[in-house]
Amino acid sequence: MKKYIIPIFMIVFFPAFINVRAQHLEEKTDVGKAKFTKHFNESLFRITEKGEFSIEILLDDKEYKIGKDVIGIVVHDKNDDDVKIADIKISYQDMKESPVVIEKGHGVYVVSNLDIKREGKWELNIKVKQYRKVDKITFIFPDALNKPLPAGEYYSDTAGKTK
Repeated sequence: MKKYIIPIFMIVFFPAFINVRAQHLEEKTDVGKAKFTKHFNESLFRITEKGEFSIEILLDDKEYKIGKDVIGIVVHDKNDDDVKIADIKISYQDMKESPVVIEKGHGVYVVSNLDIKREGKWELNIKVKQYRKVDKITFIFPDALNKPLPAGEYYSDTAGKTK
């Protein structure tokens, strides 16, 4: 009899645990819509193409002082949690040297060797890979600088997804 207690316990309570976890995630994402937080007013913000991540670019001369030719990137997943240990690739046309991305913790990454004050119209491509999730976004400059969203919460269907 004792050898059956643990399997019976698992059969009875494990589905209940899974259901509670699923309800928690559903509440957090507002019935299927992912919610993301934009922290700064003077930053650039977009949700990636598949809605897996949000990208907030902290410019070097606004609210978040970083340095010359350096930007910060805040990355959240679709549960609005900080993205840690991610592989972030930055690219743009006519790149002379590859940007260097360093994780600082709490979803913040610092990108150096990147001049976003380039002349003319150009695209900044950001690709995020965390475990098996891969998604990307393109910021079109200088247009992106003219349309900043205020700090706050945004759902995946309303926050400036591009392409």
